[in-house]
Amino acid sequence: MADEHGMKRNLTQYGDQGFSVFLRKAFIKAMGYTDDALERPIIGITNTFSGYNACHKTVPDLIEAVKRGILLAGALPVEFPTISLHESFSHPTSMFLRNLMAMDAEEMIRAQPMDAVVLIGGCDKTVPALLMGAASANVPAIMLVTGPMLTGSFQNERLGACTDCRRYWAKYRSGEIDSEAVEQVNAQLVPTAGTCSVMGTASTMALVTEALGMMLPGGAAIPAVHAERLRQAELTGTRAVALAQEKITPDQIMTKASISNALRVLHATGGSTNGIVHLAALAGRLGHPIDLPRFDRMGQETPVLVDLKPSGQHYMQDLENAGGLVTLLRELKSLLNLECMTVSGKTLGEIIEAAPPSWQQDVVRPFSNPIYPQGSMAVLQGNLAPNGAIIKQSAASDELMVHTGRAVVFTSLEDLASRIDDLSLDVEPDDILVLQNAGPIGAPGMPEAGYLPIPKKLALKGVKDMVRISDARMSGTAFGTIVLHISPEAAVGGPLAIVRTGDRISLDVPKRRLQLLLSEKEIADRNAAWRANVPRPARGYHKLYFDSVQQADKGCDFDFLVKEK
Repeated sequence: MADEHGMKRNLTQYGDQGFSVFLRKAFIKAMGYTDDALERPIIGITNTFSGYNACHKTVPDLIEAVKRGILLAGALPVEFPTISLHESFSHPTSMFLRNLMAMDAEEMIRAQPMDAVVLIGGCDKTVPALLMGAASANVPAIMLVTGPMLTGSFQNERLGACTDCRRYWAKYRSGEIDSEAVEQVNAQLVPTAGTCSVMGTASTMALVTEALGMMLPGGAAIPAVHAERLRQAELTGTRAVALAQEKITPDQIMTKASISNALRVLHATGGSTNGIVHLAALAGRLGHPIDLPRFDRMGQETPVLVDLKPSGQHYMQDLENAGGLVTLLRELKSLLNLECMTVSGKTLGEIIEAAPPSWQQDVVRPFSNPIYPQGSMAVLQGNLAPNGAIIKQSAASDELMVHTGRAVVFTSLEDLASRIDDLSLDVEPDDILVLQNAGPIGAPGMPEAGYLPIPKKLALKGVKDMVRISDARMSGTAFGTIVLHISPEAAVGGPLAIVRTGDRISLDVPKRRLQLLLSEKEIADRNAAWRANVPRPARGYHKLYFDSVQQADKGCDFDFLVKEK
């Protein structure tokens, strides 16, 4: 059929297209639709609500607002479910399931009739998963995030998930507070629905998505429980109809230039280290692979300007009160590709010019007075990380940025859990904690285990930070001198696999080096003796994951989902 819109899109194959439409209309009419409604463009709305996902508690309300916007624009809204992932309710880790959610979104967009789709996400991996799926399906799409939660309070101190979760848990482990106090804190860390209120992965991906152009201006930082969030949802629904009419697809928005803008914003916000993994995966879907050395060079000219935890002191609602992302974009204007088109129909430069004037605030610093003089992350290389590693330098300790120490090795997550609190553990403050086999394949799923806890015997003595290195990830809410995403990982024979307790390791962030201080002969001998010990899964998604997942430097996407050049 030539007129492939609305109900006539993506027809079920019966060998007779007319019958396919006839049968489809017969069944959908059971939902109460009229023929007039069924002749209109269809806008799909992803439903990522789950009883396990407090970050997405407001999704039903957002869907109703999106529907209102679609109906006002003369189209037919149809919601459909996708996988819902919450960071704290995903075993073994939400990263393991991100690609499954991306595949679910892509295939449901492909399989069902929709002229455009509104993607609703929030908690960490849901936003990149939906963007990855939409990029591959390449149907007109627009992102709506659930928005950050508001902050709580404990003994007149402002609290927000989840940097303060980690900070107070560390206080509890070190004996600074007792079990009663930590339970009181627990009740205040997440006082409303919404995503983490600090610059964790959810906040990072919301801001990055707006910078990419896949979200309406101002949509990243509006708190989840504010009425303005619902108004943004309505406008998103209305704009989705226009995207369908104008046939503006994700590949026209998420270009090499707009990805560069997103990387700038990732640096300048003090963004989550997860952000570079997700952007690498998304870029791979679009055929614009990220060059990590170039990302590092961008960081050397892009300072951290957003004063949010864990790099600073404020929370996401403060960024919204300061004007949202556009306040930052103004400071970065000279570094951005301003001609990039956005889903709003305006270029990024036009959005910046059209925004209300700035006002006095202390959340977004001027370029001349940054929180940190370089970008949030540095890319390390050396004989311990041939394909790169990441450190969130803006949340690290200055005195540990150049450090050489003795390795104290944990060979797995189980080994770490069994020994880290042992008061007889042979460890000193100047040592370097090393976690192996916590990468994409080794864990599996590259869990957020890179934030190794300070050994209890040292925590009790007041030690707050140590150099910690691994092939795992770290939550964007975490802080400390932590080297992550070492690639290749230990489980596939990367150099991390041959490190032994007692070896000397040198970290030099200014020179971007991470070195295992062994002779070439010793390294060669150990490599020759190394044997893989991760069993191959026999079935299911785990087998697909094991056989297909790429390393961290390529975003941990599946190799068969990357766009062919």
